[in-house]
Amino acid sequence: MTEALYQTDSYLREFDAIVTGVEGNAVTLNRTAFYPGGGGQPHDTGTLTAGSYTWRVTRVRKAGPDVWHEVEGEPPAAGTTVHGQIDWERRYQLMRTHTAMHILCGVIWRDYGASVTGGNMEPLRGRMDFEFEGLRQELVHEIEAKINAEVAAARPVRVKILPRAEAFQIPDLIRTKINLLPEGIQEVRTVEIAGLDLQADGGTHVANTREVGPIRIADYMSKGKINKRIVVELEGTA
Repeated sequence: MTEALYQTDSYLREFDAIVTGVEGNAVTLNRTAFYPGGGGQPHDTGTLTAGSYTWRVTRVRKAGPDVWHEVEGEPPAAGTTVHGQIDWERRYQLMRTHTAMHILCGVIWRDYGASVTGGNMEPLRGRMDFEFEGLRQELVHEIEAKINAEVAAARPVRVKILPRAEAFQIPDLIRTKINLLPEGIQEVRTVEIAGLDLQADGGTHVANTREVGPIRIADYMSKGKINKRIVVELEGTA
């Protein structure tokens, strides 16, 4: 089992770990800060180092309780102590983008009652689909002003890991389809933007909405009768 350091500290850039398994060009570690991807957020990249050897981590994925790190070249052997380092510029851009998506979701849920039907992101750009019947330019401008007001409000972003039964008592989590979680999962990780949004979420986020920086709605389109897509972009630096 891999200890998921990214779940409790999104700002952890480096860590030490022991290789616990090797399969092809991939290794598992006893602990990792590499995010394996999920919920629309891509996996991290970076490096593993042992002595004078450095391996570039090109892909990270979760399989059961283990996180696998695919590397370039012959991987380190089981039992090797390695030093992991995240590609921080990319990770931080994804953290800002993911929090921006939650701001967008929170505002639209709060002010328009529209549920999310899908989403995806890359560094500094993301898209979300909502159950909107109509989405005109004036409404898009209104939404853009509201989400940037939430950035300026400097709202704290809090992460908690709750027992499943306790998480089920939170009404806002219903819209994230938490009820589809397998019965075997007894703990649920939640991400809260204080006073705005609360969702079950496994990704990495910034600690305050001001870190997101200005959000621009770059595009919007219809993906069906009651399914509308909003595309947001962030600046290179917050």
